[in-house]
Amino acid sequence: MKTKLLILTLYISFNAVFAQNNIHPLKKSLELPQIQVIPIKDSQFDRQYELYIKLPEGYSNDNDIKYPVLYIEDAMWHLEILSGSSEYLMDNLILVGISWQKNLHPTKAYASRFRDYSIMKSSNQERQAKYNYGQAENHLDFIRNDVIKYVENNYQADPDNRSYFGYSMSGCFGAYVLLTKPNTFKNYILGSSTYLMDKSFIYENESIISQKQKEVNTNVYIAIGTLDNEKAIQQAKGLDSFLKSKDYPNITSKLELIEGFDHSSAFPMISIRSMYWLSDLLKDIK
Repeated sequence: MKTKLLILTLYISFNAVFAQNNIHPLKKSLELPQIQVIPIKDSQFDRQYELYIKLPEGYSNDNDIKYPVLYIEDAMWHLEILSGSSEYLMDNLILVGISWQKNLHPTKAYASRFRDYSIMKSSNQERQAKYNYGQAENHLDFIRNDVIKYVENNYQADPDNRSYFGYSMSGCFGAYVLLTKPNTFKNYILGSSTYLMDKSFIYENESIISQKQKEVNTNVYIAIGTLDNEKAIQQAKGLDSFLKSKDYPNITSKLELIEGFDHSSAFPMISIRSMYWLSDLLKDIK
């Protein structure tokens, strides 16, 4: 297993470096084989996004066939490595990458992630005015009411087998979804969720959260590098402990500490290990 993981990591890393060194200024921002680029609007706020959809080889429009779907936030950063690894491990998986809001900031294409993925407003008034932190609830409405509905209305997507991938801030957002509307996805991958959430969020909503968790069948993979921020490490451990301590009957939680890696360098390992984890869950789905 370790040898295969190392080979797969090196293969994807070399391809990513090669691609980055051969970017042509006239090409579009995302060009990958089999990727469909679909414009989509946040119907509540009239914000424009894109979906990057990759269908599995041999995809069929037969109504009797339903495919599991992996929804990926921060898609411009995460889609390539997840596409490469999942192709080797899962031959029946639909990938749906979700872009940042289009044309929001002249130089920071990722500016909307501060607003969309954050739970709390910033105490820094200047940063709050600039990025409008704390709209995770609105972004979740967009995911549920626009993104998921579009995918399941237009593709042979299995509504009972949705998975989520988020890393760093989008990992924080995934934790928020898990705790507030856990039935949105069946499987959650939460990587290096730095400053996962203020502890008061769980404490103030514990009774509501506990009740909602009893109603779902969910699998959670939490991973972080051992050289990451100590507060983030403790919060990752705290979330895992919270899920296990309540004896939720239908929730499994796995915490993996990536030895010797920090917030940035842990990403390739967490991405690929999480795909092994997900492939094991989906191995019996045809």
